[in-house]
Parts: sequence; C-alpha cells; structure tokens
Amino acid sequence: MFRTKFSKTGFYRNLMIFVALLGPGIITGSVDNDAGGITTYSVAGALYGYRMIWTLIPSLVVLLVIQEMNARMGIVTGKGLSDLIRENAGVKITFFIFIGLLLSNIGNTTTEFAGVAGSMEIFGISKYISVPVTAILVWILVVKGNYQFAERIFLIFSASLLTYVVSALMSRPHWGEIGSAIIRPGIEWNTKSLSVVIALVGTTIAPWMQFYMQSSVIEKGLKMKNYKFTLVDIVVGCIATVVVAFFIMVACGSTLYPNGIQINEAKDAALSLKPLAGELASQVFAFGLFIASIFSATILPLATAFYICEAFGFEAGIDKKWDEAREFYVLYTGIVIISAVIILLPNAPLIGISIWSQVLNGILLPVVLVSMILLINNKKIMGQYVNNKVQNLIGWTAVTVLTGLSLWLLVMPLLSK
Repeated sequence: MFRTKFSKTGFYRNLMIFVALLGPGIITGSVDNDAGGITTYSVAGALYGYRMIWTLIPSLVVLLVIQEMNARMGIVTGKGLSDLIRENAGVKITFFIFIGLLLSNIGNTTTEFAGVAGSMEIFGISKYISVPVTAILVWILVVKGNYQFAERIFLIFSASLLTYVVSALMSRPHWGEIGSAIIRPGIEWNTKSLSVVIALVGTTIAPWMQFYMQSSVIEKGLKMKNYKFTLVDIVVGCIATVVVAFFIMVACGSTLYPNGIQINEAKDAALSLKPLAGELASQVFAFGLFIASIFSATILPLATAFYICEAFGFEAGIDKKWDEAREFYVLYTGIVIISAVIILLPNAPLIGISIWSQVLNGILLPVVLVSMILLINNKKIMGQYVNNKVQNLIGWTAVTVLTGLSLWLLVMPLLSK
C-alpha cells in the first residue's frame, strides 16, 4: 500500500516537472514542419508515392542525436551556440557564417509568409489581408509578450500540426504498401531522386534549429538536474516532427501519386486533394499549412535575432524590454517586415528565393554541424559531458553523408554530359 502510494506520488511529481520543463524540444522539432517542409514532403509523396518514407527513419535518428547535443551544450555552458562559435573560431569566420544564415533565414521567413498567403487564399482571403495581419500578430506576440506566454502559444501551434493525421486518414492510405516501402526502400541513383532525398533530410535538420534549441534551453533556465526531462521533451518533439512528416507524405502518396498529379508548393497539394479526398481533407490540409506557416514565421526571425545578437555580444531575449535588447527587437522586426513586404510585391521571385535559401541551408548545415561537434567534444568547454563514441559516430556520419550527397548532386550533371 505504502509503495503504491509512494510510486504514484513520484509519478505525479515527475509528470508536473516534465510539464513545467517541456517546450524547447517540442517547439524546435515542430517548426521543422514549416511551409518549406510541408512542400518538400508533399512533392516527395506526389512524385514517389510511399517510396521516400524510409528517409524519415535515419532523419529521426540524426535529429534526436543533434538536438540532444544542442540541449546538453546549452545546459552545461549556459551559452548559445553562436557565442561559442565566436569565442572559439574568431569574429571574422563568425561574421561570414552568420551573414549567410541571416540571408538564408530572410528567404525562409518569406517562404513562411507565402504559406500563410497560399493557405488563406484557399479559404477566400486575399494575401493583402492575411499577410499584414499575420505579421502584426507575430510581432505583438514576441515584442509585447514574454517567454512563458509565447511558449504556451507555440505548444498549441505544435499540437495543431496533428491535423495532418486527419487529412492522411481521409485519403484512405494502403498500409500494406506503406509497410513494404519502409522495409524494402527503393533508391534511384539519379539527380532527381537524390535531390528529393537531400531536400527531405535538409528540411528535417536545418541550420537555424541548432541555434534556436540552445538559446531556448538557456532562456528557460534549464539545469543538468533537469536533463532527463529535457531529454524526454526532445524525444517527444522529434517523434512528433517525423509523425507529421509521415502523414503528409502518406496523404499525397495516397492521392496525388496514383493520379499522376505533380505539384510545386504545399498550396497545390491542398487544392489537388479536394477532388480526390473531398473538400474537408483539402481544408484540413490548408489549415495545417496555415498553422505551420504562422508558427514558423514567428520562430525563424526569433531564432535569427537570437543567434545574431549572441554572436556579436548584444542582449537578446523575449523576457527583456525593448530598451534592454534594442538590437534584438530591431533585427526581429526588420526580418518580419522585409519578408512580409516581399510577399506583397506583385512579381516577387518567390520560387527563386525559396530555392536559394535552401541552397544556402545546404551549404551552411555541414559547417554548423562540424562546429557544433568540435565544440561539444572540447573538454575545456563541456568537462565530463563531452560526446560518447556512439554520438560522435552518428554526428560525423550525418555530416559526411550530407556533404557527400550534396557534392554528388553537383557532380552528376557534369558526368552525364
């Protein structure tokens, strides 16, 4: 009797601690499923059906290991990744890395506002209304709110992404074919399929995530005594990310692929679902796109402002007032305004912006990951909390594979001439 009561008390106590500490892992993972990510998963499903779902398994493993490294480094050092890069690589190298990241994230944020515009047009709302209203709400949430309130809103957004499960189930998927595709993946060694594989992995593991995860852990004030709860938060966030991606690919692989429908953006997927799976499935897909886009349009500029300010020694944080972190808020405001204005321009080259931002992401990701792995193995910085052999094996393998695939993609067109 005493043991049962004690174990229940311990369980509820641990549950309350976990609820209080959850956030960074779930939020960082969920933002992965942004407008660009949804587009990538939708295109993969439309082009290859279920055959690319296997990529989510190695992506999950790498995502778990990398997110755990970020959280551990943030908790142990109390410093952001950009801080540590500047201190150990110097200001000049840091400057060039972060100029690239800034340009990339302005492009990514523009893509998010394009997602807001596209999803709301399905419901009959003009982009000249949806984009400015969204930009103002996003700005108010960050500049006028505090971290605790903002985090609760972000967690609600994260849960809303599960609407894609509903959309996928309404598309009547073939579970036997899905299982077969996962167990016996078919890999086509050509430029097109390799491009999709790189895009799928790249959209799951983005450069900005490494900085935001570490900054949010510090902002929340987490300590090593809370590490096991933080680890659960990361695992839940990573699994939720991959589950959402899985059901997006299932929805498009069950409907668009059998009918030979090809798409260029997530909005096309939502529109194409209407005659194939019904109006409700289309609207649920569009609503998920809207939630993902507004969520990421908040987080991406926030992450950028965090790591740029950290890298160059400026104050940063949602809990700080405007006068205490002027550079942080000016940078955040500037990114939101520039990205929203680009979407409202009549002939804005949105596809070009999206492509070049993804190219920059692909170039910068190995640089950021190498920097991170070198830092986390530095005993002067991490003490006893350096990586073990398994973590290093997975980390370096991910860097090698991503770099190798990118180089192969560049070389293949030259060899085919």
